[in-house]
Amino acid sequence: MASGEVFDAETKSLVVPRVNLLTMFRLGLFQMGLSMMSILTLGVLNRVMIQEIAIPATLVALVLALPAFVSPSRIWFGQMSDAKPLWGYHRTAYVWVGAAIFAIAAFLSVQVMWQLNHAAGSATGWVWTTQTIGWTALLALVFAVYGLAICASGTAFAALLVDISEEDNRSKVVGIVWSMLMVGIIVGAIISASLLKQLTPEANLATLEAAINKLFMIVPAIVFGLAIAATLGVEKKYSQYSNRSTVTNREDSISLGKAWKILTASPQTGLFFTFLLVMTISLFMQDPILEPYAGQVFKMPLAESTKLNVFYGTGILLAYGISGFLIVPRLGKRRTAQLGCILVAFCSLLLGISGFSANPAFLKLGLVLFGLSTGVLTTAAVSLMLDLTAAEAAGTFIGAWGLAQSVSRGLAVVIGGSVLDLGRKLLPSLELAYGMVFVLEAVGMVVSIWFLNRVNVKEFKTTTKQAIASVLESDLD
Repeated sequence: MASGEVFDAETKSLVVPRVNLLTMFRLGLFQMGLSMMSILTLGVLNRVMIQEIAIPATLVALVLALPAFVSPSRIWFGQMSDAKPLWGYHRTAYVWVGAAIFAIAAFLSVQVMWQLNHAAGSATGWVWTTQTIGWTALLALVFAVYGLAICASGTAFAALLVDISEEDNRSKVVGIVWSMLMVGIIVGAIISASLLKQLTPEANLATLEAAINKLFMIVPAIVFGLAIAATLGVEKKYSQYSNRSTVTNREDSISLGKAWKILTASPQTGLFFTFLLVMTISLFMQDPILEPYAGQVFKMPLAESTKLNVFYGTGILLAYGISGFLIVPRLGKRRTAQLGCILVAFCSLLLGISGFSANPAFLKLGLVLFGLSTGVLTTAAVSLMLDLTAAEAAGTFIGAWGLAQSVSRGLAVVIGGSVLDLGRKLLPSLELAYGMVFVLEAVGMVVSIWFLNRVNVKEFKTTTKQAIASVLESDLD
């Protein structure tokens, strides 16, 4: 028997130790790695494809959005990790295999990108030819595989967080693990900048290709190492899946069809799914318009507007720790989420109003407050999400919640840009056009509170347990 493992005298079941603070930070290394990968794809690769090698922006956007388009696979990957252990692990092996695949896919995407550039290089501007169509299709396939790997590893990782945490320490786990996302963005940006610092505006394509290839070898390798370090030994020592689940030793009991029945058994699942959709769309609607807002309304230069994420990220980072350790334990998850929605709505209006001042300091202050509000809301919502997850089908539920978040992030970008274009046509000033987006964000947050108020965790657990019992009884019949 491993050290630290004891048995309950009455139940004769293994008593699993509670996850400690150091392990919470270690788990955060995985989230840190995911955010480093997002810097590579949405920061570096996006810029290189559009600006340096002149691939049409619409085509780039569609290709980079493919990881979101394959997000329905999260439900299937979640159900697989529930029902089919890989190498004896329900979660860890899926995290590792997924991390290996997305690290390799990231490197391959760059190699395909160069081939696409060479295929189009002889033409003046972008022209569709047999070669460009072929390489574009291959690039899309590589990004789809990248997205599937992210879905597999990310869903299994979130399910692991359910397995190792209790209701009373879940907000602390979420606060620490999610705070590492912002750390990863900072670290990823620093590493990327240091590896690309030799590039000048006059650098030729060969120099650019060598530097980008080096970056996409080093960072994915680091991220894969972080995935291993984050999860090594955690499931074996801390997971309570076998104690909580009534079907652990009946791996054929919860098929995808039966898992879907459990997932849809409670109306609470649909209510919370809708809350996540509306809340996440409202939260990220400003993503595609923030930097143009700073440039057109506040007349900020490009270098200064790119630093705005520092103010937003600082607010989020502070809020993750404060809300996870202080606010959620005192107010509870639902009331903290309600508070977060109200604060985000207020800060959205503040960001819209700041445009009429044309004062960059006002905008930066608004972004710090917006980040604080976002951190409070995210910590509470994710903690509540983990509560609304049945142990027997944890991966399936996490997949559903991940699907809601992925779809809504994509919709948020489309809605934000479309509303801005509409505002420019209908309204007399840029301040009002951008303000229209922020007002819609605030309205969306108020609507999300309406759905949140109808979510009942106790009812969800009762209904879901009945559905699980029904599924198991049908197997016996």
